[in-house]
Amino acid sequence: MLDAEPDEPMTADLEKELRALEKEIGRRQIDLLFNDPYTDHVALIGIHAGAGGTDSQDWAQMLLRMYLLWAEEHRMPVEFIEESVGDEAGIKSATIRVSGPRAYGLLKGEHGVHRLVRISPFDAAHRRHTSFVLVEVTPEIEDTVTVEIDPDDVRTDVFRSSGAGGQHVNKTSSAVRLTHIPTGVVVTCQNERSQQQNRDVAWRVLRSRLLALQQAAHAQKVADLKGELIAAEWGSQIRSYVLQPYTMVKDHRTSVEVGNAQGVLDGDIDPFIEGYLHWAARGGAESRTS
Repeated sequence: MLDAEPDEPMTADLEKELRALEKEIGRRQIDLLFNDPYTDHVALIGIHAGAGGTDSQDWAQMLLRMYLLWAEEHRMPVEFIEESVGDEAGIKSATIRVSGPRAYGLLKGEHGVHRLVRISPFDAAHRRHTSFVLVEVTPEIEDTVTVEIDPDDVRTDVFRSSGAGGQHVNKTSSAVRLTHIPTGVVVTCQNERSQQQNRDVAWRVLRSRLLALQQAAHAQKVADLKGELIAAEWGSQIRSYVLQPYTMVKDHRTSVEVGNAQGVLDGDIDPFIEGYLHWAARGGAESRTS
């Protein structure tokens, strides 16, 4: 008895259906990772130099560049809200607004202390230095969401802008700093041309950060969850970037490790983003805060 000849058209159709099914399953698996109600919101990223002096300020600028390159690669628009230049190099702080599909959902895992180990370019003896920077990521909240803020709890300071901004920089006191006294949350905006515009943006960022604290209050005390109160120093880092004596970037929560440190600094942080999403979906974030 002769074996039946394979039905090539049917085989091709089955393989096509199998590929489509695998693609759909993969898409649904990815969708399950984005269960945060603010996944599609704009991401507000605050970068703050920590322990390490000039090296830390230079490290803050390197991280800012990393996120800008990542956003450019993913075609996500970026707006600067504020940037404070360092004393000798780098930046003391910066706040940017990243928009696009799943902006907050993708970037929320970057929240925490980032540690850099390298030969310091600012040390004449060429010694190895360790620097720390706090990255704060919160979703931008629409004006329709109610967040109770007592105006008496907010101190407003105005000053002359120190960043890029054209001919009006340093000529008018257009920059605005808001300090929410009960929590210590500080928001600065100096990118807009008028004081009123900066004030409006600063209030929007303040509302977003306070709502993020309220949403997380069930897990820990506000003082523990607030980014500014995380000590940007040894032992608190979520990720380490080592440039000497070898090159390696490792996330201490997920154990994701990449040997091409320069590639990561050039914006290739997708392995860490995906690793965090899978880790959080398995309950990693909850177990860390319990």
